[in-house]
Amino acid sequence: MVFKRRNPRTWWQLAQEAVWPRGGWTRAAQYVKHRLTRLPDEPHRIARGIFAGVFISFTPFFGFHLLGGALLGWILRGNILAALLATFVGNPVTMPLIAFVSVEFGHWMLGIDAPLTIVNIFKAFSDAGNELWANFLAIFTDEPTRWSNLDRFFDTIYLPYLVGGILPGLAAGLSFYYLTIPVIAAYQKIRALRLETRRARKRRRKAAEADDAEAGSQ
Repeated sequence: MVFKRRNPRTWWQLAQEAVWPRGGWTRAAQYVKHRLTRLPDEPHRIARGIFAGVFISFTPFFGFHLLGGALLGWILRGNILAALLATFVGNPVTMPLIAFVSVEFGHWMLGIDAPLTIVNIFKAFSDAGNELWANFLAIFTDEPTRWSNLDRFFDTIYLPYLVGGILPGLAAGLSFYYLTIPVIAAYQKIRALRLETRRARKRRRKAAEADDAEAGSQ
């Protein structure tokens, strides 16, 4: 295959790069920005896709952000690739802040009075995951299933996260939407001008070569 890597990455390398990409998150962000500005689509469609990707990053649908972003982008008639790239907003660096703000806001909206820190949020996720895995293994053993950690996780973390992430997600998505349209439009104009300049130079070069060839034949 033409695009097959010479040295395939291991699962461990893929996991590492999911947390910390090669070249760092700054380089990854620059790559996403470069891809977004070069998408061959209308600025408002790209902006809709970006809104979808950013908004879905504020939901607790972990593992389904790409699918959710693409689906929402399709519903909004936005650019699907832009939606996929915009889910980059929810990366391991920003996700703790997104989770804390969403859950805190959800607690306020639902009237939940419980101590909340980043450590508590991660502990709740860890406890729920361990209990879910233990319940899965219990299918094949005589161990009883337990749901206390999962119930507590749903009531104090997941539901507040789901409800509380709506308004921050809308605010962030709309901010990116309105910032994207003029930036993409300006970049596309500059790029179109550069391409037209190159075409004009190429036409002048061909015309000059034709004149030289005609002069040489006389």
